[in-house]
Amino acid sequence: MSTPSRSDADPVRLDELLAGVPGLERIAAAARDTPVYLVGGAVRDLLLGRDRTDLDIVVEGDAATLASELGGESVADDRFATAKVTIDGVEFDTATARAESYPRPGALPEVRPAALADDLARRDFSVNAMAVPLGSDPELIDPHGGLRDLEAGVLRVLHSRSFVDDPTRALRAARYAARFGFTLEPHTEALARGADLATVSEDRVEAELMRLAGEPRARQGFELLAEWGLIELPEEGGSLIESVSRLSEESPWAGAVDRALAIHAAATGHAPGAAGRVHDLLGGARELAAAVPARPSEAVKLARGRGGVELLLARALDAEWLDRYLTEWRQVRLEITGQDLIAAGVPEGPAVGRGLEEALRRKLDGAASGRDEELRVALEAARQ
Repeated sequence: MSTPSRSDADPVRLDELLAGVPGLERIAAAARDTPVYLVGGAVRDLLLGRDRTDLDIVVEGDAATLASELGGESVADDRFATAKVTIDGVEFDTATARAESYPRPGALPEVRPAALADDLARRDFSVNAMAVPLGSDPELIDPHGGLRDLEAGVLRVLHSRSFVDDPTRALRAARYAARFGFTLEPHTEALARGADLATVSEDRVEAELMRLAGEPRARQGFELLAEWGLIELPEEGGSLIESVSRLSEESPWAGAVDRALAIHAAATGHAPGAAGRVHDLLGGARELAAAVPARPSEAVKLARGRGGVELLLARALDAEWLDRYLTEWRQVRLEITGQDLIAAGVPEGPAVGRGLEEALRRKLDGAASGRDEELRVALEAARQ
């Protein structure tokens, strides 16, 4: 096996950065003489001075054994020789160093134990193919020029078949480019444009799109994918994503709707999953946004039964009346129930529903108030 290249990154700075990651000393102690490394996104984010998104540990040995030694809560995945472990509330992904091969384009990889050099070589981009050994003097292992690309703000694939083996890496490229403001080096961009997403399942594609939708700069990522020809954004998709993102963080919509789900729908027109793909959320939202309800009861009739994502999409398409629906009109309740109508002699069946519906309509529009008035209106309607 080849020896990974050592970088000339400042070891003092590395030591300071590692000191800010809780749990690493416990991992090094549990590994004893087994080589163990902090790798991938954690190293990238430390070097960028950003909040850590992942804490990935690679072991040139058995990851499950290390997880067991750590004594934390762990969940193992035998297929990929990985184990999650939680130490003092901090979650680490531990994995046996491995090489991988793809039986066909887009297939899940077949993995086998290997050395760190092979593990780094199988990764997506150079900036994610760096490692720092634990339990020894800190040094940056950087065989693919990741630090250089990180400083230049460049995404570079490690080999020309990267997007053939796993086309979802092209979706990841857009996510990283959006998050960090990076550009793709020309060869990598050409390869990304040629990625064939049809070789992977729709579920895997949507999982990546949902990750992108969760990014603060999701619009830029989706627009990149559209520019590369990998997805087709709806008309004015970029501005719609921006509006949805803004509204989801403002009153009254903040906390009412899952931001990532709403952005995914703005970009694709539907919700994730097989069931979601058959329902045109964006089409429904456009119809709702085109409506101009003359009174509150009409607004409630239009919006009732629609999911929060569809409502937020319609609001982003300028249906401002939905603010009042969300905060006022949908909260309106009658003081009477169907049992009150039945007790007054209305037979069980459609007449009860008709009466309650009319009473609610009148209450919403300010034409009925109080229990007695609601009951009078409901009985009138039920007996017609």
